[in-house]
Amino acid sequence: MDPEEDRRHSKRQHEHINMLSFVADSEYGIPKRCPCGGRLINEVRGKEDYDTLPGKRFFTCRNYEADGLHYRQPWVVGVQEKLERLTKRVEEAEHVMLGVSNLSKQIERLEVSQTFEQVNSLNEQVYDLTVQVHSLEKVCFD
Repeated sequence: MDPEEDRRHSKRQHEHINMLSFVADSEYGIPKRCPCGGRLINEVRGKEDYDTLPGKRFFTCRNYEADGLHYRQPWVVGVQEKLERLTKRVEEAEHVMLGVSNLSKQIERLEVSQTFEQVNSLNEQVYDLTVQVHSLEKVCFD
């Protein structure tokens, strides 16, 4: 066998294996496009003689061939994975909302405590001014 031909064959095999791994890694949730660039269609399996699940739905590449390089993912799996992802996002949003609520309460407490400190400071200033006025009255009227 020609070494150059052997190298090309090895390279094609390597590219094919990489493409298979890319397809396998990208099959999560509801796919938007097939790795081949083909548009996905919603396929509903018709009733066949040996079909145990007639009416089963798939996300299928318009150019689908059973070579492992195109999507044909069961609809239920894609929707279930998408639902799990959305549920996780909702739980994270709830966690953030609780954190915002707690922070809001802390800010309110800080504002109240700062207001209390300001009132105390103003009371001290009023007391100091009262003492000064009283001492001035003594000087002026004595």
